[in-house]
Amino acid sequence: MKFSCQALDLSKPRVMGVLNMTPDSFSDGGRYNSLDAALFQAESMVNAGASFIDVGGESTRPGAVKVSLAEELERVCPVVELIKKNLDVVVSVDTSSPEVMVESVGLGVGLINDVRALQCEGAKQSVVNLGVPVCLMHMQGVPETMQDNPQYGSVVDVVECYLLERANHLIESGFDSEKIIIDPGFGFGKTLSHNLQLLNAIDRLVLNGYPVLVGMSRKSMIGTILDKPIGERMIGSIAAATIAAYKGASIIRVHDVKETVDAMSVVQALFEE
Repeated sequence: MKFSCQALDLSKPRVMGVLNMTPDSFSDGGRYNSLDAALFQAESMVNAGASFIDVGGESTRPGAVKVSLAEELERVCPVVELIKKNLDVVVSVDTSSPEVMVESVGLGVGLINDVRALQCEGAKQSVVNLGVPVCLMHMQGVPETMQDNPQYGSVVDVVECYLLERANHLIESGFDSEKIIIDPGFGFGKTLSHNLQLLNAIDRLVLNGYPVLVGMSRKSMIGTILDKPIGERMIGSIAAATIAAYKGASIIRVHDVKETVDAMSVVQALFEE
């Protein structure tokens, strides 16, 4: 399936740089809360090879509490506007709020990245009206409690069925199927075993015809495997990203852009051989 996102070619793996405008994100909370710092980080990621900058104003780490709409808008919109004025990059907004979707797309956002897969009231219709590409992610439960003993029969079956169901609902509402991305939601209501099963099944998810986005960068699954803190998980994160890309993932959402871009170049060289 051809994907349409501001003429960005997803025939090779692309890197999405994470820009969290939140004080409590698990990895870099509070580091880029000023506009100058946010723009500097975004520019650094673009120069390092990021094809997307994913701006988020609500932490969805395990145990996170939902922020108010006003606060999310205040965190996201000025940064989106600044990046679009200064950098040539696809800006993604990491939000479940229809109001944030509308405001940010008006400022030039080219992709909506929703961890709740448009389940919030008004979100699906807003995306249909806006017409920009969307990423639908699987999450079991809610961030406040999603890691409290998550259980599945077959995690791959459940995640695949959910994502296809959400995509079909969106298409039935008049949305262009070529603007849909799916994300299995690593770490969102999953144990380490669940995450590894999903990583091993990326090629199966790809066969459904939608580009697959993965986000494993610095997450607890990497920390558990390595028994290392957040600041020492880069190599493990790149290893997971490389596996995902080799299995067909189209977008790799990361904190360490330069190093991941290098890894993706190696994967692409193998594809072209």
